[in-house]
Amino acid sequence: LTALLLQPKRWSLIKISPAHLNILGKTWPSAHTCNVGAFVIGGEALSPATVRLWQQLSPGTRLINEYGPTETVVGCSFYDIPLAAHLEQQVSIGTPIANAQIYVLDSHGRPAPLGVEGEIYIAGAGVARGYLNRDELTAERFVINPFVSTPRSRMYRSGDLGRWRDDGTLDYLGRNDQQVKIRGFRIELGEIEAALVEWDAIKEAAVVAFGADGENRRLVAYVVPKNAGFVLDVEQLRARLKAQIPEPMIPNTILVLEGLPLSPNGKVDRR
Repeated sequence: LTALLLQPKRWSLIKISPAHLNILGKTWPSAHTCNVGAFVIGGEALSPATVRLWQQLSPGTRLINEYGPTETVVGCSFYDIPLAAHLEQQVSIGTPIANAQIYVLDSHGRPAPLGVEGEIYIAGAGVARGYLNRDELTAERFVINPFVSTPRSRMYRSGDLGRWRDDGTLDYLGRNDQQVKIRGFRIELGEIEAALVEWDAIKEAAVVAFGADGENRRLVAYVVPKNAGFVLDVEQLRARLKAQIPEPMIPNTILVLEGLPLSPNGKVDRR
């Protein structure tokens, strides 16, 4: 991508993930101008550090932070970051696009007050019909929209957490389940754990994502052998996983424990 952008040509728009944008910025030749009109950034959380890096490298390039699950046309909300914005904390995901509505609801399905965390629900013309041959999951995620009078109008329950700012823009605060984003890929930690325990030698498994969203985020798997004293061949296990799950889901590190730590109520203590 660097070689492409160094060509003597003006690029009006580049769609890119935060991790790739950060790598591009860190390897960009300082003596060259970046001839890009706008970066549209999506797929995972955008860090303020990446924004500051590109504000220094290319002050005239627009940075547009985009949010939206695949089930709602990917980009259903955006934030056109002001060129001179000084960002110290998280980067807003902005406001809904035309023909989209976003609600932040509490656990009772009521709109959360300004500044209060809730789950993000998305409605409008871009909401998909559901999942192919997954009726149960469709019923769980695509629910009736009680905020409009249109019959059978639905909204998508994203599983993402957010909160409204005083200026009417939206913050993304992470997930309310075991789903994480690694370099723009949507990953269910439970699927990796299920693949691990399919091996007869493993009794239990837990997978945790460490690090902030972006290029430094890593997956660490903890496994408990069925038999005490068993020596786990990590490379053999990794090879088995590669035959079952996609490459982005393969843990960076696999550690063996005598047992998984438990909370007082008997659940795995992921902290």
